[in-house]
Amino acid sequence: MYELDKYTKPVNPDETVDERRVNLYPDGVYRWIGELNLYKNPTILFMLWKIFFFICIGIFVFTSLFDMGNRDFFWKGFLENLKFWGLITGGFLVLVLIGYLVYAMIMKGRYTVVFEMGKNGFSHRQIAAQADKAQAISMLTTLAGLLAKNPTTMGVGLNAARTEMTTDFSKVKSIQGFPRRGVIKVNETLEKNQIYVLPEDYDFVWNFVKENCPQAKIK
Repeated sequence: MYELDKYTKPVNPDETVDERRVNLYPDGVYRWIGELNLYKNPTILFMLWKIFFFICIGIFVFTSLFDMGNRDFFWKGFLENLKFWGLITGGFLVLVLIGYLVYAMIMKGRYTVVFEMGKNGFSHRQIAAQADKAQAISMLTTLAGLLAKNPTTMGVGLNAARTEMTTDFSKVKSIQGFPRRGVIKVNETLEKNQIYVLPEDYDFVWNFVKENCPQAKIK
């Protein structure tokens, strides 16, 4: 992969360094390549579904409150509103699934990022080859949303343009571990970040994050 070649070799490295393993570098920073199999690991798909689900729920609640003044809202109007937004939500989830599968094919089934972790926090950035593809996809998605006058699609496109993210351990509110998926979710008040790590290094990274986020709630 050679994504970490620009850094000095890790402390006490073997003859060959596996970039997928967590390695400590002379500057005191842990670095590794994290990979997520987009077909076998549904973490990103579930996250996208959750976002769209709560967007639709929020709109449903808002429109229901707006219509409460109508005479026939209880229960006829409410049920009609529920049915309408239920279908809309289901449609969005199907479209998200299709879009996710297309994205997975473009990325050749893998989401690959470089992680850097120290005592103050961690960051990840998508590898250069994938970042270029992600930028192109985000531009097309944003343009499609603009032409369709769909702010939700535009928002998704703009968000997809983000290929780097940093988390400050002092601001972390909760940590959630998924050992079987090799995923650790690290949540601030508004920012949600994730760590991808091999099973061999999972316990080390999990304990490192916990020790440096004593204020965080463990889920």
